[in-house]
Amino acid sequence: MKTTIKNIREIGLLSTVLLFSAFVWFSCNKENTEKGYTVEKLREIYSDEPSNWPAPNVDADIDWKEIAPVPPSPYKGVDSLQPLIELGKVLFFDPRLSSSGQISCSSCHDPQLSWSNGRTVGVGHDHQLGQRNTPSLFYSWATTPLFWDGRAGTLEQQALEPVANPLEMHQGLHLLPAKIEKIKGYQPYFEKAFGDEVVTVDRIASALAYFQRTLEGRESKLDKFLKGDKEALSDDALKGLHLFRTKARCINCHNGPFLTDNKFHNLGLHYYGRKYEDLGRYLVTKDTADVGRFKTPTLREVMRTGPWMHNGLFPSMDGIMNMYDHGMARPKPRPEFEDDPLFPKTSDILKPLGLTPQEKKELIAFLESMTTHIYRMPRPEMPSAEGNNVAQQ
Repeated sequence: MKTTIKNIREIGLLSTVLLFSAFVWFSCNKENTEKGYTVEKLREIYSDEPSNWPAPNVDADIDWKEIAPVPPSPYKGVDSLQPLIELGKVLFFDPRLSSSGQISCSSCHDPQLSWSNGRTVGVGHDHQLGQRNTPSLFYSWATTPLFWDGRAGTLEQQALEPVANPLEMHQGLHLLPAKIEKIKGYQPYFEKAFGDEVVTVDRIASALAYFQRTLEGRESKLDKFLKGDKEALSDDALKGLHLFRTKARCINCHNGPFLTDNKFHNLGLHYYGRKYEDLGRYLVTKDTADVGRFKTPTLREVMRTGPWMHNGLFPSMDGIMNMYDHGMARPKPRPEFEDDPLFPKTSDILKPLGLTPQEKKELIAFLESMTTHIYRMPRPEMPSAEGNNVAQQ
């Protein structure tokens, strides 16, 4: 009997040890899957080919691409395009494209502000305020469709909208060619770009579009890391990369070399029936499924393009992290909107994440790794009415 009891005790002790070992294994595995590996292990893992990286936390119906270095613009450095690009550059910085002669494209898209303007919304003709935040023009050659609501299919279409918009440059397009033709200094530019001095709206749009197609940032720390410099990312940024692909689920919408899926999503920031109401993509398609949807912006240079979101109402990246951590905004309809078929529904892609304060810090460090030094572009001399170019004052 004593031997049996002893055996039972031994079996009980062994069971306890096995259960404890299983608990430890589970805890460690949970640590690896939920909070990530040690930074040394992460650096080893992400030094391998991307095809061998941990599987991303991507929903089954998402068409995604792996994070990759930015390819060079296929338009920059092409000799045959240089006259057209140079004309576009001058037009881009020329305030005479506006009716007041005071607002140029660069008034809202400043090269030293990553081709945005640092404002909540743009300020245009007669100091009128726009409705939406000014997006960066970096890598616009790879972006389609354009604008927050995707209303322009090409850069040529996009280029003319701010010029004609009564809130922005307020310039009648039917009057613009004659206005530019009177500036004799533009004649050699059009001659080199098109073979003659004729100014048309389409030619102006083409030149502006091709100039924008050359706008690209400097090589970022993220790009250096992805190209083989495995010390280019700080420890926090490296952990942020892993979180971005896994626990934080960012890669569902921000993927590929430009960190955008070029699609439209509802983040619950439509302010339906309120002061800042904006129905987004629906205003273009009239499809009720598009109410409150806005285009996913690139995250390239993101830390220099705030304030953020389509309405520019979010000045803090810490605040944005908190919103995503909670699954973003999920406004409920007020009584008068309960049966409204247009009341928007926040995307199911967005879910509560359970991020720690340190993990949010690491994600921001990763965003900083794709933000480069301030980009400076000297403003070109403006063609004079008499034909002799003079430096813009």
